[in-house]
Amino acid sequence: MWICIGLAGITLAVYAQVYRYDFVDLDDGDYVFENWHVRTGLDSHNVAWAFTTGYAANWHPLTWLSHMTDCQIFGLNPGPQHLVSLLLHVANTLLLFLVFQNLTGAQWKSGFIAALFALHPLHVESVAWIAERKDVLSTFFWLLTLWAYARYVRKPGFNRYLLTVIPFVLGLMAKPMLVTLPFVLLLLDYWPLNRFAPGPGALPDSTRRSKQSIGTRFLRPALPLAFEKIPFFLLAAISSAVTFLVQKAGGAVKAASIMPFDARIANAIHSYVTYLMKASWPSSLSVFYRFPPPGYPSYEVALAALFLLCITVLVLHLARRFPYLAVGWLWYLGTLVPVIGLVQVGGQAMADRYTYVPLIGIFVIIAWGIPEVVAKWQRVMRPLAIAGAFLLAVCSGATWFQVRYWRDTLSLSSHVLEIDRDNYIGHELLGTGLAKRGKFQEAVMHYSEALRLEPPNPHIMINLGYCLYKLGKVDQAFEQYSKALKINPDDPTALRNIGQARFEQGKFEEAVDFFRRAQRRMPDSLALYCSLGDALAKLGRNQEAIEAYNSVLRMQPAYPEALFGRGVALAGQGRASDAIRNFEEALRLNPNYAEAHNNLGNVLLQQGQIDKALSHYAEALRLKPKYAEAHYNVGVVLYSQGKSAEAITHYREAIRLKPDYADAFYNLATALESQGDVQGAVANFNEAIRLKPDFVEAYNNLGVALFNHGQVQKALDAFSQALRVKPDNADARRNRDAILAGLGRSKRNP
Repeated sequence: MWICIGLAGITLAVYAQVYRYDFVDLDDGDYVFENWHVRTGLDSHNVAWAFTTGYAANWHPLTWLSHMTDCQIFGLNPGPQHLVSLLLHVANTLLLFLVFQNLTGAQWKSGFIAALFALHPLHVESVAWIAERKDVLSTFFWLLTLWAYARYVRKPGFNRYLLTVIPFVLGLMAKPMLVTLPFVLLLLDYWPLNRFAPGPGALPDSTRRSKQSIGTRFLRPALPLAFEKIPFFLLAAISSAVTFLVQKAGGAVKAASIMPFDARIANAIHSYVTYLMKASWPSSLSVFYRFPPPGYPSYEVALAALFLLCITVLVLHLARRFPYLAVGWLWYLGTLVPVIGLVQVGGQAMADRYTYVPLIGIFVIIAWGIPEVVAKWQRVMRPLAIAGAFLLAVCSGATWFQVRYWRDTLSLSSHVLEIDRDNYIGHELLGTGLAKRGKFQEAVMHYSEALRLEPPNPHIMINLGYCLYKLGKVDQAFEQYSKALKINPDDPTALRNIGQARFEQGKFEEAVDFFRRAQRRMPDSLALYCSLGDALAKLGRNQEAIEAYNSVLRMQPAYPEALFGRGVALAGQGRASDAIRNFEEALRLNPNYAEAHNNLGNVLLQQGQIDKALSHYAEALRLKPKYAEAHYNVGVVLYSQGKSAEAITHYREAIRLKPDYADAFYNLATALESQGDVQGAVANFNEAIRLKPDFVEAYNNLGVALFNHGQVQKALDAFSQALRVKPDNADARRNRDAILAGLGRSKRNP
């Protein structure tokens, strides 16, 4: 009990800081805060999606359900989600201790393994990265499987066997890393379960030394034990096939033409040794290790291969006397196979998170091997215990400092670049963090550097294009989008971004085209359907827009953005009551939806419910104080109530927040004119026209203001310009004709 309390306490103390940490812009968006299925929590549609999707190039429904449960309980607050991952890590630590104590009866050695597992800096990535929930969750079921297997071996029976298979299946549904677990069960059969030795009974003495050869002791008895595990092997094979197909379909698996097989073998050999080096001296730990541009030197690969071969031969030779050496070493080698890069998934050469389970094998060697070596020197045992405690203290300190780098995106990316200035992922990640904070110029610098280091990378080009567009460099932005589309003509992100840019430029027809093209590549993207609906609504094609929003709501009925968009389209059709119902439902799902409050206010205002409209505008401004449209709408209501001075204040604020707001300039001009400020009115009408050259009403009212100011000829020009824009405008024609008639009379009768 005290060992468990100690393990849990020190692990929580080292990692507790994660509770204050944010999401990072490296997969956390895909897994949580940008994934609507996850964000909206547990419902039947989301659960069905979890079991049927290959999103993020993985099939791991239990991981999706875990994230959904977090969002159901905590919303998008990252602190509690970090805490859940930490608690799973604590649970894994305690399970690991209890499993090995149960298997071996060696309490302190088992505790030492668990402590190394809990506190080693290489495991920080799996715990502090929310998107790596799959690591800690799948390992929880891995260790439950070992626990159940020990119970089954003690007292075989169908029910106990089934209780061993169930957590294995659940683990595969959290992360397919468990495909190597059947082989680990065979290793445990060898030691410490000693099932390869003849004789019935419960767990044999794990310290018994056998003088049989490795061939006799391991290979010959392995067949019936392997036969016992056929269901495990079949499930592992199915999971492997599904994972490969899903990752290949998701574009995560690198083709042999991009990553030749000999290069993969070289990287695998090199990585095995590098992981050991980092486990021994955990420095320069990074979230992304890139391949060295020229490849690994041949002599390094040869030396690494020779080292691995020598260690393997040595431990197999010593296995007759020290079986834990073979088990620990083969555990390490075998459990790394799915992630060692023979099937290359992603662009990393290796990753700290891949060591979460494999290093247990090395910890076994340390925990049993070192005491075995010094056992004959009793006086060394006390200093050895002190050295072990010191090692754990050093690990705790190193882990505490390593956890700090996961505070947020900027902290993590800065750490990556401190280790490797030429790490393109570091520059890309830093660019993303800066862009999210509105620092687009700095983001452009880092995206450009990432592109220089990793050309051609369409994903970086798209992000660079987005920042350039936000800086007003439209031509350069579209140049980057075009380059990305040349590499991948159907890149959905590039198509979506171009569509969004066209939408913001008011080119709604083009936006619709790009959104439809992107949609063909991402048919499950609810956000794309909404973007398409928004563009169609702007074109006045409200029924088509409603159909787009309906497509979203069939897939996800609790989608506030789709309800909001449908409300806008229904209002455009004059269906006020239906629009109100949609806005109210959107607000029920998301009470902080400022845009829904604003548009609900618009519909209520049209129905003459002025007080209700004002209350919704006020709520929109409370939620979003820099909401230009809401300020504008409050100004409209105040002006209609004769409160011109107050209306002017809101119009000016709308213009300050949105300097290209033509309608706000127009209404400000009208309000100023009502207060007798004709000069101010003329200036603002002119600004509205500059921003919106076809603004007929602005031309007409400018003409009226100029006429009232005695500038008859300029007024006539303004009315004439209004008629050039819209020849059938009755107000402009009537005003122009009145001036012309007045000029004619004045000539005849001065």
